[in-house]
Amino acid sequence: MNIVLYTIDCPNCIILEKKLKTKNIEFLKVSDEETIRAKGFGNSSFPILEVDGLTMDYKTAIQWVNNQ
Repeated sequence: MNIVLYTIDCPNCIILEKKLKTKNIEFLKVSDEETIRAKGFGNSSFPILEVDGLTMDYKTAIQWVNNQ
């Protein structure tokens, strides 16, 4: 499974990152603005969790992590 957390280190980003770590889910953390813009997430709300190419907003990502 390929999991990427796109983050700007906002409060919700930090919560999602902690939840991923608590569940021992391995992920790549991306906070580089150029990379985030290149993915087309420049005007999105954060965090964004990408699991095998499927992108999720904060609420959906929290639900996904809780179900793991």
